Amino acid sequence: MTQSAGASQTAVSATWQALSKALFDPYRPELHYMRGPGPKWHEKHDAAEAPTRSPAVNRALMAGLRP
Repeated sequence: MTQSAGASQTAVSATWQALSKALFDPYRPELHYMRGPGPKWHEKHDAAEAPTRSPAVNRALMAGLRP
């Protein structure tokens, strides 16, 4: 096998690997995006929003109940 045939085969192999990785990559970023603010954000911002509510009312609201 000559030098250029080996280099050509390596290039074809690298191209094939890159193509197969691009077509069959299991990572799907749309499955991993953040869906909204987390508990730390709510802890910081909700406390400043409604300081007049009692803790019992806050717990009821967090649980989805009406006070």
